[in-house]
Amino acid sequence: MSDAAQPVKLKVAEAVDRLADELERLSHRIHATPELCFKEEQAQAWLTEFLAKHGARVERGVGGLPTAFRATIPGRGAGPTIAIMAEYDALPGIGHACGHNVIATAGCGAGAALASALSSGSGLPFDGQIQVIGTPAEEGGAGKVKLMDAGVFAGVDAAMMIHGRCGTQVWRPTLGIIKVKAEFFGQAAHASSWPWRGVNALNAVIGLFNALDAMRQQIRPDARIHGIITKGGEQANIIPAYTSAEFYLRATTVDDCWELLRRFTAAAEGAAAATGCRVQVAHDPTVHEPLKPNATMAGLFAKNLELIDFPEDPDDGQAGYGSTDCGNVSQRLPTIHPYIRISPDGVPGHSREFAEWARSPMARTGMVAGAKALALTAVDLLASPASLEQAKKDFSGGHA
Repeated sequence: MSDAAQPVKLKVAEAVDRLADELERLSHRIHATPELCFKEEQAQAWLTEFLAKHGARVERGVGGLPTAFRATIPGRGAGPTIAIMAEYDALPGIGHACGHNVIATAGCGAGAALASALSSGSGLPFDGQIQVIGTPAEEGGAGKVKLMDAGVFAGVDAAMMIHGRCGTQVWRPTLGIIKVKAEFFGQAAHASSWPWRGVNALNAVIGLFNALDAMRQQIRPDARIHGIITKGGEQANIIPAYTSAEFYLRATTVDDCWELLRRFTAAAEGAAAATGCRVQVAHDPTVHEPLKPNATMAGLFAKNLELIDFPEDPDDGQAGYGSTDCGNVSQRLPTIHPYIRISPDGVPGHSREFAEWARSPMARTGMVAGAKALALTAVDLLASPASLEQAKKDFSGGHA
């Protein structure tokens, strides 16, 4: 830590503590009003009002996404840009079971604390700026990819965010993901009096699931294939003429994701041939990429966790890996995506239990720690050009 950064970091940490009650109320408000991807109007309004109130310069609707935003906290002069990302969309049916209310308030709390430290007269005694970028639609919409395509991350030198979990880990891999839809087309007929005149599209989609179950024995243990039937027919006395299903294909590399898609397509074609149906397979053009590690940024974040006495937890090995559009950001610029404890051990994400923990006292503790560690790491990168340069070297020479 540079001598110039030391007093600023202390003031920023104190500012987070002063904001903690307000941040918790904001987190609970977002939690109580879950909004799905691209529909996060209230969360965006509350978060941007909070940031503007504490001195950040706010832009709403950036990148052509109405529920995105960017809040800027300037330093002394021209220099690098460090982005802190905030997610705030919920899951269908189970609300904030991924804890995005905590992600949002930790990220915005970091930005507000930095703005507060600046406006209180301490100043950020280095060149550059910090931006809080509100990134909607992580759950299914690839909002960060759309914002990158629109140029919102142009000029950003490094980016970071935190994610709630049942344990604190600065580095944890994620999987690449391809989203795919299979549609089967058959022939309707009366299921009792004329079944031989029908071509059963439901049998085809069930055959696809069975083929994928058999295929799992021959895929890598860290790969995942999972899906749901989105249309299974109209009613029991009609041979289903149309069925559809949606799947996520995940693997540790994008190349392995494409190989899963090839094998998935062959399985779908086999199910169609076996039942006399026609099949159409279509995949989302946006591929979620795996996270790319950055040792320098992760090391700074870990040291800041030590500074605030919020230690990392050992990996208990009880969970696999998910996916995030933050992986795409990490493949374009130096990025970290640490996990912060907001629940006890063993509570799975995307569960009702995790949704309850996302508004608990433990979630408040994690949110405050996450806000501090994000803000302090951003200060480190601006205060130490050598650290930022090393993070860029890590990115250029690291592995995907």
